[in-house]
Parts: sequence; structure tokens; C-alpha cells
Amino acid sequence: MKADYYEMLGVSREVDEKGLKSAFRKLAMQYHPDRNPGNAEAEHKFKELGEAYEVLKDPQKRAAYDRFGHAAFQNGGGPGAGGFRGDFASSMADIFDDIFGEMMGGGGGRRGRAGGSGRERGSDLRYNMEISLEEAFAGKTAEISVPTTIQCDVCSGTGAKPGTAPKACPTCGGVGRVRAAQGFFSIERTCPTCAGRGEMIADPCKKCAGEGRLPEERALSVNIPAGIEDGTRIRLAGEGEAGLRGGPAGDLYIFLSVKPHEFFQRDGSDLFCKVPISMTKAALGGHIDVSTLDGNTTRVRIPEGTQTGKQFRVKAKGMPVLRSPQTGDLFIQVTIETPQNLSRRQRELLEEFDQISSTENSPQSNGFFARMKEFFEGLGET
Repeated sequence: MKADYYEMLGVSREVDEKGLKSAFRKLAMQYHPDRNPGNAEAEHKFKELGEAYEVLKDPQKRAAYDRFGHAAFQNGGGPGAGGFRGDFASSMADIFDDIFGEMMGGGGGRRGRAGGSGRERGSDLRYNMEISLEEAFAGKTAEISVPTTIQCDVCSGTGAKPGTAPKACPTCGGVGRVRAAQGFFSIERTCPTCAGRGEMIADPCKKCAGEGRLPEERALSVNIPAGIEDGTRIRLAGEGEAGLRGGPAGDLYIFLSVKPHEFFQRDGSDLFCKVPISMTKAALGGHIDVSTLDGNTTRVRIPEGTQTGKQFRVKAKGMPVLRSPQTGDLFIQVTIETPQNLSRRQRELLEEFDQISSTENSPQSNGFFARMKEFFEGLGET
């Protein structure tokens, strides 16, 4: 018994035209003979799918099938009979153009060409550039040298000897694609004679050997705006490789990386800096002078009794925001340095200070050990 067309395509009887086309396209790609060479079962399945889709995509045929089933097409009235297979390929050309395009790599010879004229777009180029945090802060104009290709000055990019011109490919007539019959299907492929370019060069340019372009080291000036961040990509349109035989040039992409700084760490538009201060400065208070990326210094007041890890905010001393008048902030975090290499007198003074110190001088440490003692005494009682 012949399988139901709707079940064959995996759709409901209420499916619309778009859903029907999508279901058929997916299954046709799965069972196409080119993807299943030598598989008779897949070939048979592929033909059945085509037969089902041909009926259901036509409103009149679909209405007849919904009412009478397969009987509607018996006695020469449907698939397999005289009037059906003759125009089957043309009726589904829109679908199979998509299918074969994907099977040949997303468009095959069409991608990057100007209508089969042989003019292929040039390749995009990548250039890695490393700048300092100071350069990212102030911005700069960088001079770079990029190995690329340029249009041949002898043939003006055509690839043909001066005084001659490329001619249309005799196999495809300049289209770059040829059609071949496979059963009752018509398959479009890249022209084997011109490799999809659509034209042939009988007398190539001697300087570029018919390529229409030549290798060259090109010097470019690149503007790096102030506030640019690590990982930013800058696109220079048309600065990539020259196109093949007069085709459009590709683009140049500059990938920026910012070198780690010795003193500052960056987070967006804010800067962070760790500054060590002496124990006496932290205890008695005072001021410290910190250099900033704009070439100046900023004075930060250290309050009396400052603890390690304390952070101070200096407004508008961070990084500029890209293409904005705003500026981030600078955050200074202090760490308390313990005195080393004490002299006898220094040791005596510290010992004397320790003897006259009270819990009020070191509330955190004294409070910590008191809480720890109570905690473990409570465990012992339990």
C-alpha cells in the first residue's frame, strides 16, 4: 500500500505552504543521491518525496488528494503519468537551487564573484597590534606595514595582456555555472572549464600572470582613539587584498591588545592601583602622592588609623570613555608595610609601644582572639 503523502513528509494535513516547503527541503537534502551515492533505498525515498511534494504544493492537486487519496491520480491523472515528470524539475527549481548551493559550499562559484565575470573579492586581512596603557589612554596614530596584494598596474586588474580582454567561457557562456540532467532533475554545478569565473584569458598579463594583482608591502596610518579597550577590532574597508581580476578589495581588520601595566589594572573606564604605605603613615595619617596616566600626580589623604585594604577613590583620573567626554575613576588601595631590618633603638621603641598598648589600639586582632577563645570554650562545654 502506498504511503500517505503527509506522513511521508512528516507534516500535518493543516500544514501551510511555507511549512510544507521547509519539510520537503530538509528531507530532500537528507536523501539526495549525491549525498547517498550507491544507496538505492535513499534514491527511491528521494523520488517518493518529490512525488509527494509535487502533489501537495499544488492547491488543486492537494484538494483532490485530500478528497480521494492516491486514487485521484490513477489512470494517467497524476505522478508517474504523462504530464507530471516532464515539468517536475522546473516546478521545484527554487528549492533545488538552495539545496545544491549548500551542497557545494554555500553557493560554490557564486560567492565572492560579480555575476560570473571572474572578478572575485579579495581576501580580508588581519593585523595584530599591541599598544601600551598610556597609548590607550591618550590615543595615537600608528604607522603599520601590511603584506598584501595590490591591483596590477600593467593590466589594470583584468589579468589580460594590455590591448586584449577576457572572453566569455565557451562552456558556460559567461555564467560560471552549468546544468546537467540527472534523471528528471536538473543539477547546477560550477563550470569545470572556467572554475566558475565565467570568462577565459587567452593571453594573460606577463607581470601578474593573469591574476590581475601583485604582492606588495603596504604602509598604512591607523588612528587609535583615546579610551580604546583590549580586544577591540578596527575595520579598514577596502584595505585588504586586491580582488582577483579587478574584483573589489577585501577589508583589513586590526585586532588591538593592551599590554599589562606595571602599576595600574583596568576595569572598563576605571583604573586600580595598589600602594604600600608605612605602618607609621597608616597609624598617624598623612598624605601620599600618586602618579596618574595623564602625566600628573594626585595627592591622597590617608586618615589616622587606616587599615590595609582601604580603598580611596579619585574621581575623573581613570580612563577616558571611548568617543565620550566622560572619564572613569582611579581607585587606590593601600597595603600596610611591616617594618623590617630594625635597629636596636627602633626595636626598643616598638617594644615600649607594645607594652603601653591597649585593646583599643588594636581592636580587630584583640577582638578576634577573644571571640576565638569563647568559641572553642563553648565547644568544650558542649
